[in-house]
Amino acid sequence: MPRPVILTVDDDPGVSRAVARDLRREYGEFHRIVRADSGETALEALRDLALRGEQVAVMLADQRMPRMSGVEFLEQAMDIFPRARRVLLTAYADTEAAITAINVVDLDHYLLKPWDPPEEKLYPVVDQLLEAWRRSPDRPATETRIVGHRWSARSYELRDLLARNQVPFRFHLADDPEGHRLLGAAGLDGARLPVVVTGDGRALVDPTDVEVAQEAGLATQAVDELYDLAVVGGGPGGLGAAVYGGSEGLRTVLVESVATGGQAGTSSRIENYLGFPDGVSGAQLTDRARRQAVKFGVEILTTRTVTGLTARGGVRVLTFDDGSEIAAHAVVLATGVAYRTLGVPGLTELAGLGVYYGAATTEAPSCAGETVYVVGGANSAGQAAMNFSRYAERVVMLVRGPSLQASMSQYLIEQIEAVDHIEVRTCTEVVAASGDEHLEKLTLRDRNNGDEQIVDAQWLFVFIGAEPRTDWLDGVVARDGRGFVLSGPDLPLAPDSRGPSGWEAPAGWDLARDPFHLETSLPGVFAVGDVRGGSVKRVASAVGEGAMAVSLVHRWLENR
Repeated sequence: MPRPVILTVDDDPGVSRAVARDLRREYGEFHRIVRADSGETALEALRDLALRGEQVAVMLADQRMPRMSGVEFLEQAMDIFPRARRVLLTAYADTEAAITAINVVDLDHYLLKPWDPPEEKLYPVVDQLLEAWRRSPDRPATETRIVGHRWSARSYELRDLLARNQVPFRFHLADDPEGHRLLGAAGLDGARLPVVVTGDGRALVDPTDVEVAQEAGLATQAVDELYDLAVVGGGPGGLGAAVYGGSEGLRTVLVESVATGGQAGTSSRIENYLGFPDGVSGAQLTDRARRQAVKFGVEILTTRTVTGLTARGGVRVLTFDDGSEIAAHAVVLATGVAYRTLGVPGLTELAGLGVYYGAATTEAPSCAGETVYVVGGANSAGQAAMNFSRYAERVVMLVRGPSLQASMSQYLIEQIEAVDHIEVRTCTEVVAASGDEHLEKLTLRDRNNGDEQIVDAQWLFVFIGAEPRTDWLDGVVARDGRGFVLSGPDLPLAPDSRGPSGWEAPAGWDLARDPFHLETSLPGVFAVGDVRGGSVKRVASAVGEGAMAVSLVHRWLENR
């Protein structure tokens, strides 16, 4: 922890050096002494200290400074470090300045120059002020801080990015005292938000995901140009492939566009995963898997979007959205799926402003005492409803079907039934949404009789099935009509083409062997997890496919 600061401000260089010398001699072991030659310079130093999360215990300012008096300085300094103890220095008794200081800046002490001997005139005063400050110090800010608006899609995206990557942070509303203080310390007026204050005290105005990830210590650039195995997507399937690839000696890189864990990583509770009888949160499972992958030497890149895949000689080349490339001898596609959007009037404009696709776990505490609407009847919707019920006064599940039985696990149905403030409305759908700066109203329709009802709503979370993230693979690997990647025996057959085992080979297949079970129509590229056509949409099956893919990668590498 940085040593608390004692700041001295005086425009006379000799006096400034003398007071800093005396303070350093007595307090230098446990405090950092900072001196400035003007009020303006001192304010700049205070802003830097605040941004770095350091603490200021005592400020001593000379009253008779040009351009900015000691009282004027202390008045502005209070906004940056309100609990720091304040001392006014002057060369002679100045009753008017003393009265002004007491009334304006709540002065703690008035000190006459010279203060010789300091053992009698300076140190007893500072000792008393330091003791008072220690009883109520400023809380050090060591984590990343975000300043933004409550109803801001970009503020939500940044909070979600940091939370899902296990990066400690605090969110402050721009019009709250702490948010206002941070903006002031950074010299910003809040015209452009959000602002991210890094752990070392720098302010980033509306930064990109890559900038935030880099400042948070997450890797965004590949170390090497060529790998044995590249895994695209960091969900359970991708993490499974990365762990097994790394543990079996393959030089492995995992590329993730947002955060490891995928949709499973946002789940508040997974209770049917083997080996966790008491359940485990998606974040906990993801964190363990990520640490396990790193333990085996896997390189993990975050906030990197892959936009292209090509075969180039004996390697497979991945192209990123910035035009850079990496190559690998084998590739595992584990990009998962994205929740489908709800195509009703008003929702598109309100995305991130009260309307969210997926669990949005960072928003759950903000729902305290309010009503939350959850659309969907599968396990993901049920898990979200259970999580929100810990905070919200009322959770309403909107289900198109006549019951939950056909789409949700029985254990989850029983849990929902046991919570009094979770209401399940079957045969109900959302047909419209409205609001100025955020969601305010929902129009619900009864699918049995067509009756419509308008309800007040500030929170809507949508879980209505998923779509694969495979547009970037168009023309590269075979996909089904919904965009899921085809593999192994599900690959389309070419007419008049026979594989080695006598069955028709996939279109474009030119190897003297049949495709491996998880192999796509591009040899050496495998698909696992939810992105693969025909896969079982469960965490355990995705992890299993990831492990299986690595065994097939070995066969590919051995027999090329």
